[in-house]
Amino acid sequence: MMNHLLLAVLIWTGAAAFFPTVAFAGVNLGKDWPAWRGPTGTGLAAPNQSLPIRWSETENVLWKTAIPGRGHGSPTIVGERVYLATADPQKLTQSVLALDRQSGAEVWQTIVHQGQLDTGGHRNTSLASSTVACDGERLFINFLHAGAVHMTALDLNGKKIWQQKICDFIRHQGFGSSPLIYGSLVLVTADHRGGGMIAGLDRSTGEVVWTQSRPKIPNYTSPAVVRAQGREQMLVAGCNLISSFDPHTGKKLWEIDGSTEECVVTMVTDGERVFASGGYPRNHTVAVLADGSGKVAWQNASRIYVPSPIVKDGHLYGVMDAGFAVCWKSDTGEELWKVRLGGDFFASPVMVGRRIFASNVTGKTFVFDATPQGFKSVAENQLGDEAYASPAICGDRVYLRVAKNGGTRQEFLYCLWLANF
Repeated sequence: MMNHLLLAVLIWTGAAAFFPTVAFAGVNLGKDWPAWRGPTGTGLAAPNQSLPIRWSETENVLWKTAIPGRGHGSPTIVGERVYLATADPQKLTQSVLALDRQSGAEVWQTIVHQGQLDTGGHRNTSLASSTVACDGERLFINFLHAGAVHMTALDLNGKKIWQQKICDFIRHQGFGSSPLIYGSLVLVTADHRGGGMIAGLDRSTGEVVWTQSRPKIPNYTSPAVVRAQGREQMLVAGCNLISSFDPHTGKKLWEIDGSTEECVVTMVTDGERVFASGGYPRNHTVAVLADGSGKVAWQNASRIYVPSPIVKDGHLYGVMDAGFAVCWKSDTGEELWKVRLGGDFFASPVMVGRRIFASNVTGKTFVFDATPQGFKSVAENQLGDEAYASPAICGDRVYLRVAKNGGTRQEFLYCLWLANF
C-alpha cells in the first residue's frame, strides 16, 4: 500500500504519472528536503502559505551559521538536522557538517577525505559541489579526491559506514554530481575525459551492484529517475547522448545522439517526454519521447546550461544562465513567456505551488509567480555576495547557502522563516 506521505507528495506535485519508486524510511516527504532537488528530485516543494517571500540580513532570519571552507552543494534537511558538504583548502579537508535544524548550531563535522585535494578546474567550481542524500538512516556524499570519485556513507551521527571508489577521474571543469537514492540502491554518475562510469551501489554495504561505462567526454549531470511512458527510467544527458537505463540493473533501455557534449542540469519529464539542456559546445534545449523511439518532440537553442528546469502541469519552466525566466508548453515547446530577471544564474530554481524561488550568482533571490498565463514578480531579496548553491525549501522555511566577500570570503547558511506568522 502506498505510504500516505508519498501519496501527499504525488498530489501536491501533480506528478502521479512520473514519480519514481523511492524508499526514504524515516523521512517526512512533506516536511524534509532529503536530497538534490528535494523529495521528488524535481525541484518541486510542498505548497506552503507560511513561507517567507521577503528577507534581508535583519528580516525573517531564524538563524545564520558560518560554514567553514567552500562548497556549492545545497543543504539537505531531514528530521532535526541539516546536512551540508564543504571543503577547506587550507586544512586540505572534504567534510560533511550536521547542524541543528532549530538553532543552526553545529552538531558534528566528519572529515571524509584529507590531503591530495584536486584543485584547479573552472573558476566557479568547488571541491564540495555535491549535495548530501539522506535515506533517514544513512547519509551519502560524492567527492572527487586524489584523482578519483568516491562515494561515502555515514550514519546520522557522522560515523563512516563505508566508502567506495567509483572510478578514476580526469578533472576538466570540476565534479559535482550528487547521489540519488533509489530503492535499495544509491546511484552515481561520473563522466570525464578518461571514460566515465555510472554505477548503482547497495545502500547498506556500498557493494557495486551494476555499472555502465561512458564516453571519454567531460560532463557534469546528476542522475534522475523518472516514471515515463509507463516505466521507471534512469536518465542521463551529455557526452552528446541522452541515455535511459533500468535503475535496478543498469541495463540500457534506449539511447540517442540528442544532446550536447557538456551538460549540468538534472533531467525531468512530463510523463511522455524527457527534457535535457546543455551549453557546450552549443546551447541546446530538447524534448525527446521517452518510449525509446528516438523521436525528438521539439528543440531550441536556449541556454539552460547549469540551472535545472522544472516541469509542472504540462509546462516546462526554466531559468537561463543569462538571467531570463521562461515558460514553454512541454508537448510542443511553444514559448508562452520569457522575462528578464537580471544577473547570471548557476543555482537551480525551486517551485512552491505556482511560486518560484531562484537565486542568482550575486546572492539575489527572485520570488515570482509562474503560470502558463504569465509571470508576476513577488519580491527580490539580497543575502551575501555570492550564491552558487540551490535553495532548499521545506517545513515553513527557506535555506540558502551564500558567501560574503569582505576581504576574506566566508560562507553562511541562512534559515529563513516568516517571523510574524
